[in-house]
Amino acid sequence: MIPSRDAVDVILVDDEDRPLGLCDKLEAHRRGLLHRAVSVFAFSADGRLWIQRRAAGKYHSSGLWSNSACTHPRDGEALDDAARRGVREELGIEVASLRYAFPIVYRADVGAALIEHEYDHVFTGEITGSVQPVAEEVDAVDLVSVDELVTAAATTPERYTPWFRLLIERVQALRAANP
Repeated sequence: MIPSRDAVDVILVDDEDRPLGLCDKLEAHRRGLLHRAVSVFAFSADGRLWIQRRAAGKYHSSGLWSNSACTHPRDGEALDDAARRGVREELGIEVASLRYAFPIVYRADVGAALIEHEYDHVFTGEITGSVQPVAEEVDAVDLVSVDELVTAAATTPERYTPWFRLLIERVQALRAANP
């Protein structure tokens, strides 16, 4: 069963993130079509990263740990607005001091004959209040140091989403360069 939030269109893009049109999200994942996405890595005041375990009802990567929030921008929606919406819809809180970090294009088999092929815009930010995970999206949250997560993702990759495993080392390097 696909939750209603999953029955949306994604923005198909070329390899330079130029829009090509819209496509149903599930169809884009079935066909492995390159589409625009946003990932947020939100930190606590003490520098630990908020991670989430994706809800059991998600149609792919359910039960896996991932970054603070992920979403697909809506047609006409600014990337930073999509990032803020993703945090709000998944963690039930506003993210502060949101910053664009980097783009990345990746393609990953996420099981059930589905492919994530995303032009992903990665943001970092800070959460200063209490998260209120949205049950349709998130089964659990945790606050963990980035160094611990790099080690955990390398030693137990099956516990983490494919995109998280690709991104966590870049986020670690970014944090080290910009403390």
